[in-house]
Amino acid sequence: MEKYSLNPVLSFFFFLSLMILFLEMGVAQNTTSTIPVNVGVVLDLASLEANIALSCINMALSDFYASHGDYKTRLVLDTRDSKKDVIGAAAAALDLIKNVEVQAILGPTTSMQANFVIDLGEKAHVPIISFSATSPSLTSIRSSYFFRATQNDSAQVNAISAIVQAFGWREAVPIYIDNEYGEGIIPYLTDALQEVDARVPYRSVISPSATDDQIAEELYKLMTMQTRVFIVHMYRSLGTRLFTKAKEIGMMSEGYVWIMTDGLSADFLSSPNHSVTDTIQGVLGIKPYVPRTKELEHFRARWKRKFLRDNPNKIDAELNIYGLLAYDATTALALAVEKAGTTNFGFQKANVSSNSSTDLATLGISLNGRNILPALSTTSFKGLTGDYLFVDGQLPSPAFQIVNVNGNGGRRIGFWTPTEGLVKTLNPRIISKRMNSTPTSILSTIIFPGDTTVVPKGWEIPRNEKKLKIGVPVKSGFSELVAVTKDPGSNTTTFTGFCIDVFDAVVKALPYALPYEYIPFANSDGEPAGTYNDLAYQVYLKNYDAVVGDVTIVYNRSLYIDYTLPFTESGVSMIVPIADNNSKNAWVFMKPLTWDLWVSSFLFFVFIGFVVWVLEHRINEDFRGSASDQAGTSFWFSFSTMVFAQRERVVSNLSRAVIIIWCFVVLILTQSYTASLTSLLTVEQLKPTVTDVRELIKKGEYVGYQKGSFVLGILLDMGFDKSKLMVYSSAEECHHLFSKGSGNGGIAAAFDELAYIKLILSRYCSKYTMIDPKFKTGGFGFVFPKGSPLGPDISRAILNVTEGDNMKQIEGAWFGQKSTCPESSSSISSNSLSLESFWGLFLIAGLAALLALIIFVVMFVYRERNVLRSSDSTASIWSRIENFFRTFIQRDSTSSTFRQSDLNDRKGISLPTMCAPSPSAYSVDTEYPANRSSASYDSSPNREPPQEIVIDIHQLTNRNQERPAALEIDHDNN
Repeated sequence: MEKYSLNPVLSFFFFLSLMILFLEMGVAQNTTSTIPVNVGVVLDLASLEANIALSCINMALSDFYASHGDYKTRLVLDTRDSKKDVIGAAAAALDLIKNVEVQAILGPTTSMQANFVIDLGEKAHVPIISFSATSPSLTSIRSSYFFRATQNDSAQVNAISAIVQAFGWREAVPIYIDNEYGEGIIPYLTDALQEVDARVPYRSVISPSATDDQIAEELYKLMTMQTRVFIVHMYRSLGTRLFTKAKEIGMMSEGYVWIMTDGLSADFLSSPNHSVTDTIQGVLGIKPYVPRTKELEHFRARWKRKFLRDNPNKIDAELNIYGLLAYDATTALALAVEKAGTTNFGFQKANVSSNSSTDLATLGISLNGRNILPALSTTSFKGLTGDYLFVDGQLPSPAFQIVNVNGNGGRRIGFWTPTEGLVKTLNPRIISKRMNSTPTSILSTIIFPGDTTVVPKGWEIPRNEKKLKIGVPVKSGFSELVAVTKDPGSNTTTFTGFCIDVFDAVVKALPYALPYEYIPFANSDGEPAGTYNDLAYQVYLKNYDAVVGDVTIVYNRSLYIDYTLPFTESGVSMIVPIADNNSKNAWVFMKPLTWDLWVSSFLFFVFIGFVVWVLEHRINEDFRGSASDQAGTSFWFSFSTMVFAQRERVVSNLSRAVIIIWCFVVLILTQSYTASLTSLLTVEQLKPTVTDVRELIKKGEYVGYQKGSFVLGILLDMGFDKSKLMVYSSAEECHHLFSKGSGNGGIAAAFDELAYIKLILSRYCSKYTMIDPKFKTGGFGFVFPKGSPLGPDISRAILNVTEGDNMKQIEGAWFGQKSTCPESSSSISSNSLSLESFWGLFLIAGLAALLALIIFVVMFVYRERNVLRSSDSTASIWSRIENFFRTFIQRDSTSSTFRQSDLNDRKGISLPTMCAPSPSAYSVDTEYPANRSSASYDSSPNREPPQEIVIDIHQLTNRNQERPAALEIDHDNN
């Protein structure tokens, strides 16, 4: 009974085991049959948003293949960090395509990064799917391999224009970041606003690297305009600083309207930060509408647990729209890859030349890319963000929700859809009742900046503050700097001059409006009311708000007033007449070169001549003869290179190399000498009459200074006698005093500031010159009361003007263009050329000559080693040296030059004598080389040897005569 009762149980367990085994085998078979497909991911992994998106991508793959276990393909992610850099993203994409051979790329993060990555995908036929690059400019690339898995920024401009139209605002100023992301939306936004009769009077562009001061400067400029509606489109980091500065300067108050695009709205409101939301209270924002579903809420909870488990230090992270888009984009790619098939996952290598080494040239082409394109284009499903499908490579424009920032988050106040426009709710029954409705009924109650529900007008006339009273000095001379002209007929006063134009330009450069009026510092009769010290003191007394004119920055005035930064050059200089220096020195031709350069040049001429003689005298007849002839020839040859008149030929290649380099040195030296001598004989004819202030004091010369100038105190401190000081009020008076001369009621020199000296020289530049500044001053500056808040702003504006082209135009208008007259004594005098300017050339020439000399000596010693080796082992060192030099002095009869000369000399010798010389003749002949028969031949390759010599050699052979050693050597060599 027990045996039979156990059989059914055993049979059941056996059957169950077989089923489990078969199931495991089927699963294993399915697992082993799946095909891995490489997919690249390019993100800025250092950012929180990228980590959120990457976690959503991984969850998408896990969820997808858990529900599609029968699919044969499996996406395998290869993640790369773009490091928040355009080049980094391009390099990452290039590495994925070339080395990993990915079938598609998810990313990159920004529009600027996507610009070049799209081109790579087009070239390699690899689809690029970006869920965060929103710039409309990417569409203009027209790449069929680019899929924008997010909303195009141009889709939201109609929602923004609808808000502007609903509230009747007629003007709006876009504030955007200065890059491709910011610029891409502007044309579409401008067109959308124009369609609702709204104008864009100004575009505020802010650099991504702008400082807080630059942002504040731009905001101050916006404050001076009438428009009070601003549309902000930039990254979160820059937007946070912008709104912080706007709140600091009072632009988040009543009357202002701020609208954020969806990028900022998503960043600010997806994970609200109390410090950020406090600065954007009352701001309106645009966000893509994502329906709240059970699937979305369930995924949000799962993602939160997983993300906190993987990133425990980021507890404040919240799932945003980009994470949802990344999830859906990954799902769409997985569906498309499966639909495209399981073949042709390889790459076709590019046909490039062997010398091409660039990565782009060797980029292959994906064989499956053309199959994935239609699969992606036709893929549709219900995703976390709603119905998901691509239309012309982009997601269709969804509904946008309008939010109003209040408290610590955003409150939804309505929606915008492409078909219905602005609506309070997406309920179709309410949508039908929106005709002829007001903005209040279309949208929920809006709390604008300043905690008010009153709809701002959108524009405001800037408040005109009390005009600044600016004092201007009145003077009779130097009207180019400041001139006050009163018209008796119209009783109007005109203010002109360099200082006036500079101040006007500075005020225009301010980031805000500054109303002001000029007031002349004059009595009722039009005469000056006092000195410059008196005028500056009026600011201290608060009779003037500022002083504009040729007021010099000096210490004693700074004790009771403040100066701005100077807007002119600083310094007090001396101006003196120019006298002709017609006296000529008989030795002026020696001045172009210093004595050390003269000596060095002479020594090198001698040295080069010696080197050429050493290299040539054994092989060149031109360098042979008596000792005096050889020395004269060497010196003549070297010095004749100065005018390139050398007639002696050089035979040695070493000599030619030395001469080539030396001729180049001589060319540079002679040309420099000519230029310097020309300068001495022309420019140096004009010299200042005085160059030293001490000389004026010592001789008791009369000097001049401008009336009312602080220069008087400087001259007295220097030691000038007050009786020797004369006053002038204009450039004409200064010229008149110079014309009289010192001791005849005139002056020998004048001391003034650089600005006045420029004016004098612009009129009389051929008669006077300026000596280098001897005294430093602060230059001209504008005067403001102590502690005035305008002072720093005016100073910054002065820097802006002086560093630009505007200042050059103003200076050219009042001082004229630079003339050809000498500017100062330092520029008049010309310095002699010294060895420091040419030592490099001499070094090259010396090394070349020395190297040639060493090569020659080594070759000579090696070739004549048998001759130089004395047979007498008891010979003294001196005798050996004598033997060396005796051999060195003899001519080299083996030289081709001498062989050719001997051949020419022997053309008249009879045939028998040449053909049958006696053996003794070979042994005693020291005038011809050892290979004498070879020297008889013409070296021309097209000429046969003389027939007689050939016959004679054979005759000698047939007669069994003993061949001379010299002839035998020659025969072997040839």
